[in-house]
Amino acid sequence: MGIGNALVDLEYRVTEQELTSFGVTKGAMTLTDPARQHELLTALADRDGHRSSGGSAANSVIAFAQFGGKGAFSSLLGNDAYGTFYADEFHELGIHLQASSIPGESTGTCVVMITPDSERTLNTTLAVNQNYGPGHVDEEVIRASEWLYIEGYKLTDDAGAEAVDRAAFYARKHGTYIAVSCSDRFVVDVFGHHLNSILKHTDLVFCNEVEGQALAQEESLDDAHAALRSRFRNVVLTMGDRGSHIAWNGHEVEVPAYPIVPVDATGAGDMFAGAFLYGVIHRHHPEHAGRLASYAAAQVVAQYGARLKTNHISVRDSVLP
Repeated sequence: MGIGNALVDLEYRVTEQELTSFGVTKGAMTLTDPARQHELLTALADRDGHRSSGGSAANSVIAFAQFGGKGAFSSLLGNDAYGTFYADEFHELGIHLQASSIPGESTGTCVVMITPDSERTLNTTLAVNQNYGPGHVDEEVIRASEWLYIEGYKLTDDAGAEAVDRAAFYARKHGTYIAVSCSDRFVVDVFGHHLNSILKHTDLVFCNEVEGQALAQEESLDDAHAALRSRFRNVVLTMGDRGSHIAWNGHEVEVPAYPIVPVDATGAGDMFAGAFLYGVIHRHHPEHAGRLASYAAAQVVAQYGARLKTNHISVRDSVLP
């Protein structure tokens, strides 16, 4: 079961000049209000875009399910066309969606602007997601789940952090394991008090090298890796085209990256997490789970969009023994 922000991803290809004119920070995720998001979408209205249901934890749960797992996702939706689209897509994907449709509220959106170098720049309005609190956490779904997966982005407001604490309480009560993704460097830097609160109870931490160094408060990647391994039971540290370090139940594994021509990095980390969780939850060796995650993430980077366009089952069966 994942907990995170339900966002409709709206992806567009833009030039470097256009990105500069929009006044956004390249390669970053910027939180914005609905009015600013409307301005951006109006400016992009004359070109083709791609729409899909998403959000970080949602992308991981979707990947997990498409590899053959059974998943659930908890969030909130607005009572609008985007909310209907989101719910319908989860129904088609066969994922249990625990998300009320709130009257008078807007569904969250994420405008993904992709420059020719394949870098993605995100402009996100959380909208109704900011109303998600402890009362929206379903104890029974957590009880029925083997793992609870939490995105760091859910810790950027007090209500969301309280909801995560409630979910962690239920997870501990029912013996459900907890995995947390750091999500972004700014989550570690700005909302570290919320993040560290949940990490005390975490069985698995996902982070990239920048997040890992910030979390460990180490400048050297090797020192950061050592610090994280000493602090957490299980750690997945991704390093882009240099592969990943995995510490899982006493196993130390280094997984290489798969060489590809990069097109769009959107959702690569989410895919990695979803694929790795599929592998280890289905009792595969962590090296095999890591190779599935690395290969699937590479294929996502080699295409446009956060969803793997290749058949997931074929990918799974070609990598896992």
